[in-house]
Amino acid sequence: METLNLNLAAVCRKTRVLGPGNRAVIWIQGCPFRCQGCISPEWIPFIRAEQHDPQILAHNLLTDPEISGVTISGGEPITQSSALVNFLENCRNIRDINVILYTGYYYENLLAFPTGSPVQKLLNLIDVLIDGPYVASENDNRGLRGSSNQRVIHLSSKFKDDEFVNFQRQVEIQISNGLMFFRGIPPKGVLPEVLKTIETVLDVTSPGGTYERA
Repeated sequence: METLNLNLAAVCRKTRVLGPGNRAVIWIQGCPFRCQGCISPEWIPFIRAEQHDPQILAHNLLTDPEISGVTISGGEPITQSSALVNFLENCRNIRDINVILYTGYYYENLLAFPTGSPVQKLLNLIDVLIDGPYVASENDNRGLRGSSNQRVIHLSSKFKDDEFVNFQRQVEIQISNGLMFFRGIPPKGVLPEVLKTIETVLDVTSPGGTYERA
């Protein structure tokens, strides 16, 4: 669903749980893969969500001088390649940020897109690509991948000294106006316990319409 604007499920201005350093994170709305056990099923439908002008979003996120990089997840980022190219080019015009991108596609499939296509341009702006669909049975509870079939592919030398597979999984939890928002890749078993605790504390009885997860 390519548009001039980015159609986003959520935006986070600063976190340390989705890659090295202080990072801004954007989550794309819409995904064709529908992986079993997806942590954010409400972000699968291709529906209109938050509309962001790529240039304005880049400026707003990088006004914080502590932000060293951007992580892009979803949903499926490849479905909005053109707008992401615009966004990342504007980010790089502001300063030399690093980029991590999650995709359900395998790297080899992305390389098959024509030279000069938005997908190829996007690949040229990524430093680390974490590829492949999430497979719940292969969730080994390790690192910034959701499951062990997913690969951490270095497309530049920016993260050559950083660990991704053995990165300690962490989550940040934000609660506001009865809405709970998860950021990060939760360690196995943590999410159900947190949900149970929060439901007890907040007396929430309908989590399906209450929580957003990232």
